Amino acid sequence: MPPLTAPLKRGPWRYLSDRDVLHAAVVTLLVFLLSLGLVWIGYLVHVCRMAARSPLAPAQPMTTLVFGRRLVRDAPEKDYQQRLWRVLALMRSRATERVLLLGGRSEGSLISEAEAGRAWLAQHELPAGVVVQLEQASVDSLENLRHARSLLQEDGPVTRVLPPVALVTSRYHLARCQLLARRLGFQSVPIAAEPALVLNRRYVIRLLAESGYLMWIDIGLRWATFIGHRRITARVR
Repeated sequence: MPPLTAPLKRGPWRYLSDRDVLHAAVVTLLVFLLSLGLVWIGYLVHVCRMAARSPLAPAQPMTTLVFGRRLVRDAPEKDYQQRLWRVLALMRSRATERVLLLGGRSEGSLISEAEAGRAWLAQHELPAGVVVQLEQASVDSLENLRHARSLLQEDGPVTRVLPPVALVTSRYHLARCQLLARRLGFQSVPIAAEPALVLNRRYVIRLLAESGYLMWIDIGLRWATFIGHRRITARVR
């Protein structure tokens, strides 16, 4: 059984000892309080709208980024499997010819999330001609995208124009990934893993949490830009 502190070592929580992130958190909390929570409601509406309306495939073939998720006994859990089923469908429909599986090692796992995803895909009939690459150095969505950008640029100079990408992840996660991708210079299209948005207690909790993460990131970056805090803005660049 993983330690109770394991969730704090991944995602936004792993930065809680960072003064710049705490700075952004304090500003976000003040905005939340001064608005009587209305700002957070606005982010929640945005997260829910993107979760409900995002398509299941891009309008044209694109490079596809598949976000990993914490493994269970070194294998993809339910949300991650849905993401893999979606990219498998895109491969079979020729909606993508290059796939990047994103995700490093989870706490206590022997393999990376990306490697577990490739092993899962290998158990299914894959179409010929699709290039599958692994990004195995990241532990959160921002690092996923930053390292994916480096992989897409490795055949040329850093200034090389990035190809349009499809972001495949769970519906609750799409808004945050889209915000970060745009900040990092991607032309991106959010692609939902699940066939439809189904609200249950677990999913509502995830939507509520994601709206908080999104508010924290967006308001923090807007504030840093307003006051000229280059160290904070440089984190998402």
